[in-house]
Amino acid sequence: MKLETHRSFPSELQSLVVAANARLSASHAVERLWARDHQLWKQDPTDITNRLGWLTIIDYMKDRTEELRTLGTLAKKRGIRDVVLLGMGGSSLGPEVLRASFGPSSRFPRLWVLDSTVPGWIRQVTQAIDPARSLFILASKSGGTIEVMSLFAHFWELVHQIKGHQSGEQFLAITDPGTGLEKLAAEHQFWRIFTNPPDIGGRYSVLSYFGLVPAALMGIDVTRLLTRGTAMAQACRIQPPLGQNPGADLAATMASLAQTGRNKVTLIASPQIATFGLWAEQLLAESTGKEGKGLIPVASEPLVSPTAYGTDRLFVYLRLKGDRNRQLDRHIAGLTRQGHPVLTFTLQDRYDLAAEFFRWEVATALAGHLLGIHPFDQPNVQESKDNTARVLETIQSTGRLPKQTHATVAQAVAQLKRHGRPGAYVAILAYATPSSKMEQAIRSLRRTLVSHHHVTTTAGYGPRYLHSTGQLHKGGPRSGLFLQLVDPMIPDLNIPGKPFTFRTLAQAQAAGDIQALQAHDQQAILLSLGKNPVATIQALTKSLAPRTLTRRPTIRRTRGRRTGKK
Repeated sequence: MKLETHRSFPSELQSLVVAANARLSASHAVERLWARDHQLWKQDPTDITNRLGWLTIIDYMKDRTEELRTLGTLAKKRGIRDVVLLGMGGSSLGPEVLRASFGPSSRFPRLWVLDSTVPGWIRQVTQAIDPARSLFILASKSGGTIEVMSLFAHFWELVHQIKGHQSGEQFLAITDPGTGLEKLAAEHQFWRIFTNPPDIGGRYSVLSYFGLVPAALMGIDVTRLLTRGTAMAQACRIQPPLGQNPGADLAATMASLAQTGRNKVTLIASPQIATFGLWAEQLLAESTGKEGKGLIPVASEPLVSPTAYGTDRLFVYLRLKGDRNRQLDRHIAGLTRQGHPVLTFTLQDRYDLAAEFFRWEVATALAGHLLGIHPFDQPNVQESKDNTARVLETIQSTGRLPKQTHATVAQAVAQLKRHGRPGAYVAILAYATPSSKMEQAIRSLRRTLVSHHHVTTTAGYGPRYLHSTGQLHKGGPRSGLFLQLVDPMIPDLNIPGKPFTFRTLAQAQAAGDIQALQAHDQQAILLSLGKNPVATIQALTKSLAPRTLTRRPTIRRTRGRRTGKK
């Protein structure tokens, strides 16, 4: 495997990376990682010793490539046109990267990743597929995720409304052994049940069944993916000098710069692989955002002038050879001239994504060691889930949401200006249906915040972000300002067999998360988007932009007779 890495760092920052590499060497961190020594992170082995299976998952999956290849071939022979993955967080974001980066091979099905309870989003996917020729994947490590089970109820009923449906033969499950989902899949006679090794956390599971089953169904060469992952795994076993170990070197870079205030790991990626940032975002945020510390990953942020960024950034550029890189290359050159630290990883082709998945997993685990953080638990994620359950109970008993304080656009602008200080980040949390206009509105808002207020921005759709960056929001550095955007979610959509609808569930999740943020004394703004969500976001952006002075028109006086005089 050919690894191309380029580093452009000021000398004082490079010396910090060298020192961090030396600390990894002195603590025998790489050796202890592969030996699965839990004391590399904490004295208590809880949620460590049973979370390190990702280190050897590639070898496990190599023995199952024929099974996966056969699965893809059979789906194609069955005439499956669409595969809809119902999952959250680690179960969905890896497949989303592969879907967006590869797309389906010839005559293989399209993949749809549905990780939302917002009714408009569900309706979009429902209307885009042919239910009679669709396959539905339920992906959940725990086997009881409320979003996955609610989506299953919707699509199970949809399939059974079709004449000549194939019932359970149109569904398959990926889960841990012994879960409720495994039992449900057996009872409903699913086409396939894939039981994943249980010693892998969701965010480290992309090279297991959770990522490779969807890949095989799209016609991606799974063997080739695993070969690239194997090469990176071998490189990440290298002991000192650690500069030759790509995972350890990235860990040393991220951790050492974070400890000096450069904790905003800003990912820039070539267009074909741009969604890699979504996966890396949940890996870094959920693994390191705790105990008041953490790496703050920044994905898909619009490009602005290099002079607009503060001194709290590390830039990582994933450059895919042969892609449309000209604009990004110019931007990276500008960042370098401005003195920002930039790491560039060159990918030979899209299959190198498997290598990057493994590099970043190793880097995240070792960065946790350097930062003194346990990278495999998620202590604050359950809070929002518990709050959601309580809000649902309140809605069912009273018929309405708990009382909430909604900001006006003017109030939101005032809070953003007041708290948008250097070193802060604004997290935009949108409970809305994605569309090109919505995406553009959010991008314009982010661009304005970075360019004119010099803050870092992140953006995520709810409830997806609850299983991604949600841990960082509650347990990470107290430098976040959280802007929750909630659209009306009308028309609604029923959840078969439930006493609440998808709109009610999404609203409860949004309300529960605001409660969790406020319980941690985080600055949170709730803005209802009203009947025209895009226009509301545009109004917010316009109010945040600096006012431009309108020049008075110049009146030219001419000589001659006055008007009306002959």
